[in-house]
Amino acid sequence: MNSFDKLPDFVITYLKKFSLPHWTISNDQKALFENIIVIPSLAEYNELPQCLNSLEQNDKALLDKTLIIVVVNNSESADGEVKSNNKKTIQFLEGYKGILNLSFIDAASKDKELPDKFAGVGLARKIGCDLALTKFNYSSDKKKIIFFLDADCTVSSDYLQKVTLAFNKNDLRSAVIEYEHKFVDDTPEAEAIICYEIFLRYHRLGLKFAESYYDYHTIGSTIVCDVESYIKAGGMNKRKAGEDYYFLEKLAKLKKIFTIPEPLVHPSSRKSWRVPFGTGQRITRHLRNEQNEYVAYNPESFSILKRWLRYFSGDNTIYTKNILIDAGKIHPLLENFLIANNFQKNWERILSNNTSTKEIQKQKIFWFDAFRTLKLIHYLRDNAFPNINLFDAVDELLKRMKINFQIKRNEDIPDIQIQKQYLVFLRNLLKEKFLDDN
Repeated sequence: MNSFDKLPDFVITYLKKFSLPHWTISNDQKALFENIIVIPSLAEYNELPQCLNSLEQNDKALLDKTLIIVVVNNSESADGEVKSNNKKTIQFLEGYKGILNLSFIDAASKDKELPDKFAGVGLARKIGCDLALTKFNYSSDKKKIIFFLDADCTVSSDYLQKVTLAFNKNDLRSAVIEYEHKFVDDTPEAEAIICYEIFLRYHRLGLKFAESYYDYHTIGSTIVCDVESYIKAGGMNKRKAGEDYYFLEKLAKLKKIFTIPEPLVHPSSRKSWRVPFGTGQRITRHLRNEQNEYVAYNPESFSILKRWLRYFSGDNTIYTKNILIDAGKIHPLLENFLIANNFQKNWERILSNNTSTKEIQKQKIFWFDAFRTLKLIHYLRDNAFPNINLFDAVDELLKRMKINFQIKRNEDIPDIQIQKQYLVFLRNLLKEKFLDDN
């Protein structure tokens, strides 16, 4: 690690408080960089080279300013197959002769493994990002950008160019990049990922329809932020899964998450045992036919959310008693949800600590955050509006948004070609929506 005396004070303060000194950068580069890509790698010997190869296709001038840090990791109790795979990955990285500025962190060898209690993608990302802070060129007037990527992803050849341009041109603090999952046609995995991506995009479109401040997707390999925001958010958390969700929520409370609308990241559609939920587990569940995956939240839940957010965000929405009464008029379950989440006590505290309308409005966004938004949707699902057929949900939401939709189907679960038409339509629609916003 670079000595702390060469770093800005705010970086030193963060590292002294939060960094984990047990790990170091191997194959350390002498140069300093404007961009650093952090890639956790757990038994990814077969996938990582494809990821690096896709990065190699990016602009050489930008690659010269970019460092890639691969965090090869496993838990202390990982099985022999995982440890053997990681050993081969480290050997591959040690022998790398390509054009990338490529370093790695050994969190897989004996005495360097992740402790079982915390082992997971969150800790791996944190180790990589915290050490990345020591490798930025803080004398540069360009944005110092941390890219989050996964070893089983590939990226487009304009990945670095589009992201760095967006950050420097728009003075961005944080963003998510549009994505499109990779899949091979006519495979069970393709069927599974098409279903899941339609669900993800439907959910995001529902948040967009509801005018939620937290209308971004939460896919870890699409997150980008600058150094200042990373530190202000307290750095990456050590969660075994869902680390991306909670980190994005912290970033959003600093400044609204920007969406880079071009699909520059291509996540894998393979099944996975690595985390207890998320894409890999959803694919595994679908392939095992454990439950009906062709379901989604009832659009009425997003309509209730929309009416609530429009009301709650108003400048005249102040008095606690009135808020609860008016919430009950939107829907009785909304009032019940607010009461169950101690709204009255929290709101009175917010009012006592903030005097200006501007600060109160900010606290509204902070209190009814991404987590409470999802909790409300789940509360409505569990108590009044159960999940419905996925394609019925998409059709109805598009109707409520007054979006013309020409795809016809005669079955609850249409054939895979029609499902692909749904997916392409939603991909293009969300690109347009976020292009308009940006």
